[in-house]
Amino acid sequence: MMVTGLAAVILALAFLLTLVSLIQPLAKRLEISETVLIAIVGIVLGGAASLIVRSSATDLLDGAAEALIYFPINSEGFLLIFLPILVFQGAMAIDVRRLAHETATVLLLAVVAVVVSTATIGLALYPFAQQSMVACLLLGSIVATTDPSAVAGIFREIGAASRLTRLVEGEALLNDAAAIAIFSILLAAVTSHHQIHLGDAVIDFATAFGGAIVVGVALGRLTLLMIAGLGGAPAAEMSLTLALPYAVYILCDEMLGFSGVVATAAAGLTVSAYGPSTFRPQVWRSVNEMWEQLVFWAGSLVFILAAMLVPRLLIGMTRWDCVLILIATAAGLIARGAVVFGLLPILAFTKLSPPVPNPFKATMVWGGLRGAITLALALAVTENQRVSSPVAHFIGIIATGFVLITLLVNGTTLRSLVLFLKLDRLSPIDEAMRHQVLAIGLTEVAERTRELSNELGFSEQTRAGVINRLEKRAEKEREANDFEAALGDRNRVTIALITIANQERSLLLDLFRIQGLSRRVMETLLRTAEAMADGARLEGRYGYVRALKKRLQPTWRFRIAQELHSRLHIDEPLMYCMMERFEMLIIAHLVSLSLMRFVRQRMEPTLGPRITEIVSEVLGRQRKLLDDALETLRLHYSGYSEALESRILRQIALRLEDEEYDALQSDNLISEELHRELHRDIERHRARLDTPLRFNLKSGIEQRLRAFPAFNGVPDNVLHELSRKVSMHFVSPGEVIFRRGRKIRTVYAQVAGLAEIHMPERDLLFGSGDLIGAASVIRKQNTSGTVRSLQFSHMLAIPRPVFERLLKDYPIVERRIIDRSRQREDGLLTAVSVRADDGSTVSSAAHDASSVLSSSQAS
Repeated sequence: MMVTGLAAVILALAFLLTLVSLIQPLAKRLEISETVLIAIVGIVLGGAASLIVRSSATDLLDGAAEALIYFPINSEGFLLIFLPILVFQGAMAIDVRRLAHETATVLLLAVVAVVVSTATIGLALYPFAQQSMVACLLLGSIVATTDPSAVAGIFREIGAASRLTRLVEGEALLNDAAAIAIFSILLAAVTSHHQIHLGDAVIDFATAFGGAIVVGVALGRLTLLMIAGLGGAPAAEMSLTLALPYAVYILCDEMLGFSGVVATAAAGLTVSAYGPSTFRPQVWRSVNEMWEQLVFWAGSLVFILAAMLVPRLLIGMTRWDCVLILIATAAGLIARGAVVFGLLPILAFTKLSPPVPNPFKATMVWGGLRGAITLALALAVTENQRVSSPVAHFIGIIATGFVLITLLVNGTTLRSLVLFLKLDRLSPIDEAMRHQVLAIGLTEVAERTRELSNELGFSEQTRAGVINRLEKRAEKEREANDFEAALGDRNRVTIALITIANQERSLLLDLFRIQGLSRRVMETLLRTAEAMADGARLEGRYGYVRALKKRLQPTWRFRIAQELHSRLHIDEPLMYCMMERFEMLIIAHLVSLSLMRFVRQRMEPTLGPRITEIVSEVLGRQRKLLDDALETLRLHYSGYSEALESRILRQIALRLEDEEYDALQSDNLISEELHRELHRDIERHRARLDTPLRFNLKSGIEQRLRAFPAFNGVPDNVLHELSRKVSMHFVSPGEVIFRRGRKIRTVYAQVAGLAEIHMPERDLLFGSGDLIGAASVIRKQNTSGTVRSLQFSHMLAIPRPVFERLLKDYPIVERRIIDRSRQREDGLLTAVSVRADDGSTVSSAAHDASSVLSSSQAS
């Protein structure tokens, strides 16, 4: 009985999925690219199906053959079904921060190289093809897009340099979009027989790219906000990520006229950047696993279906077509080589991008393989009824031949080229680290194997044989270990700081498993941990410390909220920002303590005591900065701080309790019913902790005002009224409070921290109890110097009209301020920085500007 209709299509699809599943292990055994092998099988399958349909020998396989040949999918279906999946997962798999350093290189390869390839191939074919220039350029745009799947797969299999893989994958995100945009412009010119206006084409191209980026990022962020509001529903969260690429692609490509590919890539990069801090870690892993499976199906199916079209596209091929294919292939190789070897050095010279070594360039030129997208675009031309038959025949054959040459020649030799150029080998730094880690690790493994073998009762002979082999390997690695000679102190410090930043990210993700912690806080901490790793990678210790200090700076949201609080007396935004800052500082403080232990226990054996000491000093400064920032807030909101710390610890305890019950259930020590009941009990306790803590932003202001010496003698009811008119103000080290020569509009009552005024003759300090700007208001002068904060400082901002009214009503305030100002100028007054530690108040005096500056810089 013959299978027909929908059943035949489904059966054909099942057959293809089975086939690609068998191809994957076969490709590894044959040491050939999986994509190349799929293409070969697809071509053979398409040719065999055509022969079966045309043959009259048997009708047994006609139904299956026809289902394969006439598979109900056209070029539009190829692009609409498969392209969003491939682009979105490719973007999700990319490390956005590391790719950001390669932006100029990626844009050059993805946009400039496509334009140059289109023009070069078109101009090379025009004298020989007997086709119009527009038709030749249309072919150039079709074959200009590279397929990264084969190249990246080879690189991963043989362990090529990660930067090389990153460049190829980054290029692939945008070159499809560039090629499709140019293709659309040229195809419209061919079908409507009108001239192309370069200016309009450039504007359309830029608009398609720019608008797509905005839409992609916006919808990506909106989707993440929806996921954050789902309250922990993994299936729903994963479903939203599946809907996102199709929604973005169709919205831009079909409705807005932007590039659907660029929009999908932008959405994927957005999810890649913010996903780890939005999804729970276990859900994020599941999302990535789901997308890896989807892209395996989509990538394999699109390639084998496209390859099955090759016999059909090559019908009517002549010897002259072979010559044209060789011309196009040579022109494409020359164009890509000219861009890579000619323009990349310019980017490096102008510092727009890190230099790309020549072996990388050679591999990138030879690895410009073409694949399924090229075949789909060629199919789109042959299916278009408004394209003349000669043009369709020309494009279908030349594009298909171009794909076959790059796959069967470049694709099969790329592995050998990478091995010949030794791009599969570790860098000198990684090689030195390898010997060091193996020498230490194998010694530890041998010791643990000895202990475990004793416990399990292995015979002495067996135990001795296994342990001796481990010890010999460790000794061999120690003899080859040139770690000290190969790596200087600077390189080892850089490695240590990168490791610490990555360890911090791992700790944060582990903490993020605790339900109830703010997603925005975790997003900030994870993003800054990645920034510290990048800073260390690019600039060593300086880059790491700079990224760390930036973490502690108030965000733009905090600054806006502070302005709303100060100028419009809107307290809610600042209250929420203060809550987030509290939580961020407390979590960062907890992580810093864990990092100190990590350095002592895990890093010192690998990097040595000297490097450990340097790194410990950096971490010590980090902890000091955190303590300063945290204590500035604790000083005024000690009760809230204690409540927040208690809630975080209770959440940690609940997670540990949940893990303990999971372990008991996995060991079959408790029943499944009891495990569910215990889990529900934990959820009830957790629900009680979900309500955010709140506090009164202005609590305690009146008591703080009473502590200022200048306000001694002012009635309590007046200070109470004054407390309702002042606002909170928090500044960071180095932040400018007043600039020299500016009119004073606000007087700052310093509660905690230190500030300094720079004047031509000398510098003076302000500490706890000082009114910054008050003396200038009394003398009706502008500021005599720039006032800058030296520490994290907590201040009360008093508007100038309010302060002048207070001076008028209570002259004693003016006298006290003038007396204090004279004492400071005469060097008789000591600036005091107040800090709260464990609920107590500590005063540390600084007797002159130089001592405070040196201590501030040290911290």
